[in-house]
Amino acid sequence: MKRLLAGLALNLLALAPTIRAAELKLELGHGVRVYHTAELLQRKDVRRITVPADVAFGRVMHYRAIPLRALLDGIAPDDHLQFVATDGFAAEIPAALILNGHGSVAWLAIEDPAQPWPALASGHGHAGPFYLVWTQPQAAHIGPEQWPYQLAAIRQLAGVAERFPAILPDPSLPAGSEVRRGFAVFQRTCFACHTLNGEGDAKLGPDLNLPHNPTEYLGNELLRAYVRNPQSLHRWPQAKMSGFDRQTLSDVELDALLAYLRHMAGRKATTAGAP
Repeated sequence: MKRLLAGLALNLLALAPTIRAAELKLELGHGVRVYHTAELLQRKDVRRITVPADVAFGRVMHYRAIPLRALLDGIAPDDHLQFVATDGFAAEIPAALILNGHGSVAWLAIEDPAQPWPALASGHGHAGPFYLVWTQPQAAHIGPEQWPYQLAAIRQLAGVAERFPAILPDPSLPAGSEVRRGFAVFQRTCFACHTLNGEGDAKLGPDLNLPHNPTEYLGNELLRAYVRNPQSLHRWPQAKMSGFDRQTLSDVELDALLAYLRHMAGRKATTAGAP
């Protein structure tokens, strides 16, 4: 019995540095603010919330969480935020969506080391220690790419168009064109995992234009099926890309996305630094 207790004590000591190392960095234009798990769990605005259809777990989940806007001191609706995960995921979310979600509320869910969250399905690892979740996400049409887990940093940055000009469609296209609408869909659904023309901060998936654009090697119907269900093309249990159903990505939006990708196949990066 003493040996068992001693072993448990050693395991807890081994875990202690990991628990202490759980930190979230906020870079909001006035220096870097670092929050640790224990500090966040002790805040007075921590709430117990229920998420009926959690994106990462695919079921009802219960969290201890803080309204995210409470941590965003000095952020204005016109600002742009990037949410960076430890697995290379980088979600670009307008601050207005968090400050005024028209009924959707963004929460920073905090994993309590004493009550860890379950592992994610299909070998996708663990969602902790921090996770951006939403209540009433349908009110503001929050998509699955706007639920970043394994969250490590939140940054205030210039908008995507300013930071990554090589992903922009031809500026001569009219504002309401299908390609421009597809560019908006691309930013919401693809840019959190993929780069394009070598530009972007995500490091989870391959570049979608270099050396080849998917519209160059997949037919329209096969590509549409792949976006809906990646396993329909490659059956790979460890694959991280999840499909986009019609509730998340309508057929009209998918058509626009493919129009943007076809357009960008003719606008490959040609700078010396491009791959």
